[in-house]
Amino acid sequence: MSITVRVIGIGPGGPGQLTLDAVDAIGATDVFLLLDKGSRVAELNTLREELVARYGRDGHRVVRVPDPPRDRDPVDYGAEVRRWHRARGDALEALLRTELSDGQSAAFLVWGDPSLYDSTLRIVDELRDRDGLSLDVSVIPGVTSAAALTAAFGITAQGIGQAVHITTGRRLAQTPAGADANQIVMLDSHLAFTETAADDDHVYWGAFLGTEHQLLISGRVGEVAESIAQARRRGREEHGWIMDIYLLRRASGRQPGGDGA
Repeated sequence: MSITVRVIGIGPGGPGQLTLDAVDAIGATDVFLLLDKGSRVAELNTLREELVARYGRDGHRVVRVPDPPRDRDPVDYGAEVRRWHRARGDALEALLRTELSDGQSAAFLVWGDPSLYDSTLRIVDELRDRDGLSLDVSVIPGVTSAAALTAAFGITAQGIGQAVHITTGRRLAQTPAGADANQIVMLDSHLAFTETAADDDHVYWGAFLGTEHQLLISGRVGEVAESIAQARRRGREEHGWIMDIYLLRRASGRQPGGDGA
């Protein structure tokens, strides 16, 4: 069974951030596969379906499958994520075999860019090894949430000659010494910077980037950390979900890897 699979980056959420390549890819696809995470985040799938309705060709179909459950606080994080990926792969394999015919195309719509803290490409790679499936995979890059964040604030991600470290909230405390001048932090439900950063460090925080719900707060950590925490709580309560990201910039003059107290 030969299937074309497109992994399409659709940006952080604003329809205007969809690239022309993504529009073309959506228009060339037969079946769109959505992992459904339930009513709490229904708005996310609604946004995807609006893009498909706007740019999809006549006769396209959208097929949902319940996203397998995942332990968000496991003893072994890596093992749990690998188990979850396998379960997702099993669910998606079943859809490919039952919902598509030989020679048709399927697509996944991925928030931001498929290469940056997203599991879709790993799952698709694993599906290639399954018996009886021949997948021709193409990846369409998307506007990243990191790019949307710096654009929203009108800033560069780094100073002259400096580097940028991209990490997650779970790993923020493990940033190597000397790599903390400019850090873009994703997937941080606990706002780890409140425990690792110095009061004089600067944070640029954004949520729902590019959408009508966009939230932006920036300033010295000691002055805005509580405002960010409150805005994050309100955003999650109001919408049932939140996607946020921040740039943490070390205060001028503070030594790399210095004490954040």
